[in-house]
Amino acid sequence: MEDELEVLNLITEVSQSDGYAVLAALNGSEALAVASQHLGPIHLLLTDLIMPGMRGRDLAALLKVTRPDMVVLFMSGYTDCEIQRHGALEDGVALLRKPFTLDELARAVREALDRSSA
Repeated sequence: MEDELEVLNLITEVSQSDGYAVLAALNGSEALAVASQHLGPIHLLLTDLIMPGMRGRDLAALLKVTRPDMVVLFMSGYTDCEIQRHGALEDGVALLRKPFTLDELARAVREALDRSSA
């Protein structure tokens, strides 16, 4: 889930070229609808942490109810102080800092998936 269309399209394109199947959404309600229509597993949720409407943390909590094995990787361009002010992230949660390179994106996704299978 990413609310900036250009960023969402880039992440989708790069992830698909890396061999991943991608379900893309611009906001929380769209993400919930897409996930509910997807019959297969969702191995990883990559979501912006702080967004208008539904926050990434709230989306993750809702999806984890029916997909408890799903790994979550948050991304954010906010500072640590701003993230803590929103109460948006606990210790030990995977976070990809914006702006990131395509290599950093690929590495973060792979590390998150590898941690889940360990």
